[in-house]
Parts: sequence; structure tokens; C-alpha cells
Amino acid sequence: MASPRAPRPGRPSRAQLEAARGTTLPDLLGPGLRLLVCGINPSLWAAATQAHFARPGNRFWPALHEARLTGHLVDCSAGMTAADRAHVVARGIGITNLVERATARADELDPQEFVAGRERLARIVAEHRPAVVAVAGVTAYRHAFAEPRAVLGPQEQLLEGARLWALPSPSGLNAHASRADLAAAFAAAGRAAGLLPGSPAAGGDGTTPG
Repeated sequence: MASPRAPRPGRPSRAQLEAARGTTLPDLLGPGLRLLVCGINPSLWAAATQAHFARPGNRFWPALHEARLTGHLVDCSAGMTAADRAHVVARGIGITNLVERATARADELDPQEFVAGRERLARIVAEHRPAVVAVAGVTAYRHAFAEPRAVLGPQEQLLEGARLWALPSPSGLNAHASRADLAAAFAAAGRAAGLLPGSPAAGGDGTTPG
């Protein structure tokens, strides 16, 4: 059954979006973390609404739902409800970013910010111990982990004991990946993290958490 939803405030204005430039967005983390999704950095829309992957047109939440990693389609374009936050955490999913500061475009970031972001990500992983860390954007993964030839999918190296995964960017600007492609990629990472039926770490009856 879908989680109850509280009324949302209005979507951010142009002035609010501009004011969000350079601000940060808290990580979405909780107990029982299995799959940690790591975005590139917050968009202005995400920072203004304080909700990850909130910009309309971003395919993150639809892909996550189609991959059966959430029990309903999360819509946080105007902010994320407490019920949706609790639902995502209960499913064993967390979200962070390689670079904390919000920008209008990812190409505004300096490559050194990705290196620093890897160090921060390692600290998060050491504390919360997810099974899989999935970076949403193979180019960002290459910068952060000094792997210029990395391809999508599971990676050879580990991060503080967690498996690393490179996912396609869910941005609507990424024409190379369809929503079906994204859902399949998220499902593979979720299965490796033990969040889908048939996963090694799934419940004994093959059900998902939450």
C-alpha cells in the first residue's frame, strides 16, 4: 500500500532556484542501509526543495519504482514528504552526492571536487556500511575514482568494503539511456545489494524489505 502523503508546498520560483546556487542538500540515510545511490551534485531545483533528484524530467524516481525498489512512485518535485523519506529508508536505500554544492549544470564542477567527494563518500560508507554504492553517472565515477576507462555496471574495486557500481545518469539530458535502461541498471544494483527477490541478501521468502 502506498504511503500516506501530506500536502506539498508550491514549486520553487526562479528567484528561489537562483538563491539555491552553492547551497547543500542533506544526505538521505538511515538504519539498515543496503544500496547507497550517489548523485553527481544537487541541481538548483533539488537544493531549493531539499529533495534529491527533484527536478521535473529527472528519471531517477520513475526508474527506481520501475525497478521495484520503491513500493510507489515518489514525487518530490515540490519537496519530499516525511512519509516518502521513511519509505525510502525502510527499503534499505540511501542517497548522497559526490559534490555537495548545488549548480545549474554538472559541467560547472571542478574535477578536483570529485576527488574530494570520493573521500567524503568513503567516510559515509565506513559509517553506514551499505552493500553497494551506485554512482549515478559513469563520467562522475571515472573522475572520482581515477578510472578513465570505467564502464557501466559493477566495478572491480571496493570502497570501504562496499561493491561499487556505475549507473547511467538519470538526467533527462542523458539521451543515451532510456527509462527502461535506467530501471534495468537500478534493478541490477539493487539485486546485488540484496533488495530484490532472488538476491542473496533478500529475505528468506524472497521478499523485499519495507
